[in-house]
Amino acid sequence: MRKTISKDIPLSELTLRKYERPENLTDRNLVRKLCLSLGLLQPGDSRDVMVDVFFALLLAKKEGKSLTSKDVEEMVKEIRKNHNLPMVGVASSNIRRQIKRLKDLFLIESRAASLRISEFNSTVDIFEEKIEKFYLPSILNRTKDYLKEVDKRF
Repeated sequence: MRKTISKDIPLSELTLRKYERPENLTDRNLVRKLCLSLGLLQPGDSRDVMVDVFFALLLAKKEGKSLTSKDVEEMVKEIRKNHNLPMVGVASSNIRRQIKRLKDLFLIESRAASLRISEFNSTVDIFEEKIEKFYLPSILNRTKDYLKEVDKRF
């Protein structure tokens, strides 16, 4: 029997994927491709409630509204019903987990017990400000630290 000596848990993680240009997509499919592009959804993953969580918050942003997690849960169920999707992954605990993933990527924020797209900003501004200028460089710099250390040793 093998013993685990330690677990390698990343301090941060970012997955980015490139897909074809976003043309001729329905609103939900556009959000789905964005989730895939940002690593929030895995290719071929049938458990796609993340798409509906993000979609609900984007729809609220369009109206200038913040949502409680309960509001998000209700909207997710409505979105899935309207798109004839199975009610899989709509448990409160899972919705909260998906909300946390969106927060961890700086796409949404909590304000006074409600959730919103960060500062009601455009998603491209959020990406540029939080991910491209802050999050990505810190990951790249640490990766370079490992590359330099490997170069020193080998």
